[in-house]
Amino acid sequence: MTYEPPRPVRGLLLTPEDREAPARVHRLRLLGLVDGPDPALDAFADHLARLTGAPYAMVNFIGEDHQFFAGLSVPVAAPVVREDGSRPEFGRVLPRDHGFCPHVVVRRKALVLEDVRDYPRFAGNPVVDEYGIRSYLGAPLIDSSGMALGTVCASDTEPRVWGRTGLDTIKALAAELVVRLERSAEDGLPL
Repeated sequence: MTYEPPRPVRGLLLTPEDREAPARVHRLRLLGLVDGPDPALDAFADHLARLTGAPYAMVNFIGEDHQFFAGLSVPVAAPVVREDGSRPEFGRVLPRDHGFCPHVVVRRKALVLEDVRDYPRFAGNPVVDEYGIRSYLGAPLIDSSGMALGTVCASDTEPRVWGRTGLDTIKALAAELVVRLERSAEDGLPL
């Protein structure tokens, strides 16, 4: 199966321009958050998945041309079955124009999508069909320097109402994780 990115609808930019990307990459390196999985962040993502009851939960850092899931909690088998009977594999790296996290980072505020198909900007995103994502809840990781490093997020394969509780949970977890990331970098200790 090949994928051709959707064309912008009436001038709509599907993935927002990210002018902070070079500075963010520099800041991530200073904090020691490079493109490598981190068991503590995987545990954090597992905790988020349990709290939200979502099959997918991630800690995602956004680079200049890609995003990296340093923390990842996914089902053993992807819920989407392709026409040929195969299931997509969920890796740790996605192009920047896939998914919803780059929007959260540029907007610098939480994003709640109860049914991604209700939003033309997001309905054509490759993760909707490839991984069966139907709902999304994400909050930016904004550090003490004011830099949006990435996100914590949860996604479901069914439309769902995340509600105020979901929004408050994701924002609180994002704030908690930023403190842990900065403390770990300052102390030179693992998360």
